[in-house]
Amino acid sequence: MSNLLDLKSDDINYDPDTLLDAIIKQLNLKNDAALSRALEVAPPVISKIRHHKLPIGASLLIRMHEVTDLSIKDLRDLMGDRRAKFRISDQQFKPK
Repeated sequence: MSNLLDLKSDDINYDPDTLLDAIIKQLNLKNDAALSRALEVAPPVISKIRHHKLPIGASLLIRMHEVTDLSIKDLRDLMGDRRAKFRISDQQFKPK
């Protein structure tokens, strides 16, 4: 969850809705439920992303790339993530 907060503070233009809506339009889908089926994720995942409760993780971003044929850079641009570098926190590798 701290990664999502870091993303918001790094780039206040972060808006996953734009990305999700673009994918829905490109794939000619009706709604988020159809999107969740196309991406092979549970419907609550899409809802949590829309409500900024869950970040778009690497595996989902890759799945979006596979389904849409858009580049990872284009997908990141659509959601407003324009960071040039990614840093992984030391905390992510420590056991709880």
